[in-house]
Amino acid sequence: MKPSSNLLSPNNHALVLIDFEGQMAFATSNIPLSELRTNVAIVAGASKIFNVDTIVTTVAEESFAGPVFPEIEEYYPIATSGYIDRTSMNTWEDENAYKAIVAKNKKKLVLAGLWTGVCIVGPALSAIEEGYEVYVITDACGDVSAEAHERAVQRMIQVGAQPITSIQYLLELQRDWAREETYVPVTNLMKKHGGSYGLGIHYAHNMLKH
Repeated sequence: MKPSSNLLSPNNHALVLIDFEGQMAFATSNIPLSELRTNVAIVAGASKIFNVDTIVTTVAEESFAGPVFPEIEEYYPIATSGYIDRTSMNTWEDENAYKAIVAKNKKKLVLAGLWTGVCIVGPALSAIEEGYEVYVITDACGDVSAEAHERAVQRMIQVGAQPITSIQYLLELQRDWAREETYVPVTNLMKKHGGSYGLGIHYAHNMLKH
């Protein structure tokens, strides 16, 4: 009856959202931007619902890459969330970002961001080398081509990273529909951003009224 230690729970990991900015999104082509934004909203919303330790980091926000996606700012407003801006493409090599991640004192890290082959590979490989367990939300990552994204994911898997998806992340945190305190927020998030699955939830909730 004991769940696997590989499963994520709200308290056993930190989430790092990396470079979800306009300039990085413009060249992303492995996933439609509308789909990427939906997946990012699910991830950000899930982390907020479950009070996951979350770090938002940007690269050259004012001089190059621009502001973060609205889907992140909805849950982590810039005025109160302390975004960490960097010059380094590898979050792990930025002193402020590195200190913020280490300070969370979590040995599991979940990463999502743009671009997969640079800004996700860098911290993923670096964290694994320092003994962290790394999970990558692959459908909330993007790159300049499908080839670039897929090779990056493959490279990370080869050194031990675990790929997951945005909905998988949300449902792994919920785990049990008897957890009433998060049931309504989770199903509302899915009704808003969960595509056909969200429509199914909306349908079921309305049919149960009859």
